[in-house]
Amino acid sequence: MHRRTFLAATAGAAPGPGPGGPDAAPVTYRDKQFLLDGKPALVMAGEIHYFRLERADWQSRLDMAKDAGFNAVATYIPWMWHETPDGTIDVTGHTRPERDLGAFLDLCIANGFDVIARPGPFTMAELKGEGVPDRVRKEHPEINPTGWNGGDSPTWAVDYLAPAFLKEARRWYGAVMPVLAQRLRRKGRPGVIACQLDNEIGMLDWLSNTPALTDHLLQDFNSWLDRTHGPDLGGRYPFAGRPADERDHAIRTPGDAYSAALMHDLGTFMRGRFARYVMALREAAEDHGVRGVPFLINIHGTADNSAENFPIGISQLMETYAGKPGMISGADFYLGDLSFRNVTDLYLINAFMDAVHDGDQPVTALEFEAGHADYEDNLDEQTGAAAADLKTRLCLAQGAKVINYYLFAGGFNPKLDRPAGDGNDRIGSTGERHGFAAPVDPEGRPGPSYPALRRTVHAVDANAALLAPMRVEYDALALGFVPDHYLTEYHPATDSVQAVLDDVQPVRGLGPRRALARGMLLGGFRYRGVDVQAGDLDPARTPVLALATGEYLDGVIQRRLVDYLEAGGRLLLSGRLPGKDMAGRPATELRNALGLKPGRTLTDANRFFLSVSAHGWAAPRAEIRVPKAQLCTPSRGDVVLREVSTGDGCGFDIRVGKGRAVVLTNDYRCDLDFWTTALRELGAVPGITHDARLPGVFLLTTADADGGRLLHAFNISSAYGQEFTVAEHGKPLFGGERLQLPGRGAAMLPLELEAGGLHIAYATAEISGVAAGRVSFRALGDEAVVAVDGRARCTGAEVSVEGGRTVLRVRRPEFTVHRD
Repeated sequence: MHRRTFLAATAGAAPGPGPGGPDAAPVTYRDKQFLLDGKPALVMAGEIHYFRLERADWQSRLDMAKDAGFNAVATYIPWMWHETPDGTIDVTGHTRPERDLGAFLDLCIANGFDVIARPGPFTMAELKGEGVPDRVRKEHPEINPTGWNGGDSPTWAVDYLAPAFLKEARRWYGAVMPVLAQRLRRKGRPGVIACQLDNEIGMLDWLSNTPALTDHLLQDFNSWLDRTHGPDLGGRYPFAGRPADERDHAIRTPGDAYSAALMHDLGTFMRGRFARYVMALREAAEDHGVRGVPFLINIHGTADNSAENFPIGISQLMETYAGKPGMISGADFYLGDLSFRNVTDLYLINAFMDAVHDGDQPVTALEFEAGHADYEDNLDEQTGAAAADLKTRLCLAQGAKVINYYLFAGGFNPKLDRPAGDGNDRIGSTGERHGFAAPVDPEGRPGPSYPALRRTVHAVDANAALLAPMRVEYDALALGFVPDHYLTEYHPATDSVQAVLDDVQPVRGLGPRRALARGMLLGGFRYRGVDVQAGDLDPARTPVLALATGEYLDGVIQRRLVDYLEAGGRLLLSGRLPGKDMAGRPATELRNALGLKPGRTLTDANRFFLSVSAHGWAAPRAEIRVPKAQLCTPSRGDVVLREVSTGDGCGFDIRVGKGRAVVLTNDYRCDLDFWTTALRELGAVPGITHDARLPGVFLLTTADADGGRLLHAFNISSAYGQEFTVAEHGKPLFGGERLQLPGRGAAMLPLELEAGGLHIAYATAEISGVAAGRVSFRALGDEAVVAVDGRARCTGAEVSVEGGRTVLRVRRPEFTVHRD
């Protein structure tokens, strides 16, 4: 579903034979790896909608997918397409040949593709009813949501756990799952390798701010409130103990005094309810034979080329998959061109997803924007040729093992079997043609983005065997994820709720002005995400923690942060000084431990040019303007930033127990030197550094169990090529050779890596092919240097031997190094 659309039993890390053993399961995952036949694999899929193509065209689109370099095909399987007007379900093609689901899957398998199946019940994909037959809502009106103030939902959402909907969904699964079960991957033979349960669960309610407050859900919610709060419920809600109809009305039309608490409680409750829905779907799938492959949960949340709200989807759905054997989450993102503004958005998508995973669950992208983004077919938007390449490489650098490019091939919306009188009488809302921005257009022609995407996928394929077993390497720094900061998807229109939104939305995750997350990445830090709600923070595991927060932060988390500091943790806090929990009640433990007393909050407005000056380790630094600053009075510690007109502090360095905190209560800009200086004061030092002259270059690394590594180098500058050297802990890498990256360019460069029987000490060129006894490369600039342990040769290269190492200097764009 593109960003403008709105409005076995287990397959997890069960103990068993080692990778590649004779009894290895056909599909599993372990240690952040996705395994096929027991061996680490990188799944590169393209989404093709068989139901939008004539059956005779299926093969041509698979040929295009093969040419693009994919090893898997993904597809939605729409319930509303397979259900006929009389309510029967056709998955064999007896009513239309394009409904023969098994034939399409068999064709994919015969062409050597594995399959990611996405059978709903909801599929979205610009299908009417979001893929659920209209009959279901008409026959069961009780499943249709009632929102705030008793209003109807403007979307096609339903109450997922309404008994009537679950019965219908199980009936659909009873028809579609046996088709998948017969085609699950077997050892040595492609097949279905994963099954997505529903699609973008909870998104419609969130985007419309219309929680599904049906009578059935409210009965469930009221019971949850009683169990959760017990005798304290009366102090939280005035409707405690009242008759059911009065409680229901008070929830649908909340008063200001308790609305913030209700927003938090409803979001928390819905997490568990979504988890129960997913479990019901999984049980239905397994009952019909789909076992031994991972089940997937697709997480939604980007808009307007931004992912600042994406963690809402993680917060909503994390209980459906986090730590649950056989379950994997996947991102659904539409970010356009990767730029200074949104590069950290994608970084945080992957980092925060991984923060709630267990030690085995890998990062995946189930809906990766593939085309040129002219979604309205109006020539009013187009992403650049480098967009998919940069985003692909960043996902791989952060450990992604499955990527599904959506939508790879366009098609046509067939006419409905029975006219609906809805304007076009087609299955979809986009007109006759669909997927006009895809790399392959509806007519089957390569679109503007096809050549670039093909180059990207082939570049990844050349490195797939190297990438598949690798894990991400991090510096001793983490960015805190507070899931409850994102429990804002259901927000009644009250002053108390608006106060929470105004406080947390501008700062959560990325920090004020996104400067915290951006400053860390572009400042050279390879940082991970950590869920600060998951348990106590260990300074040995997380020596330095950066956290963006506003005034609202749960008291339990505040206590956890204090314990972390007292035990020797080091904290960079950016935003506002916490003083309330998410329900708006006083919660001041962290500020008390820091010895900070908050005062006025000033804003840069009405010809008042709010400015701050630097002191202590932050100096010397020019005075700068800031949009907002919370002035605080410290009882101890050092003031490192002061508001100019008052001289009051808005940046502090404070010792707490064995630990240390840098607290920044102003919206400081993304000054890379400032943020890296602050983090260095806390002991965080980038392990990998570079000397690029301009901002925009950042470096990440992945490594295998034998110490082989890939350095993932990025330059997100729009038109500025950069040359730079790289060092690790002060020691030059790549023999001190300079690397070259064009604007919007990236590369994966080997370090101490085994490939093709060669031990590559380093290469300033990217591997483009591996075969027995030889490795091919693509140079990044006019000259490339490859250093191989032992003897090696390359036609036309300048050769030198340095202590048993052969160094080859090549001045060709493509070349091959042979073992000698």
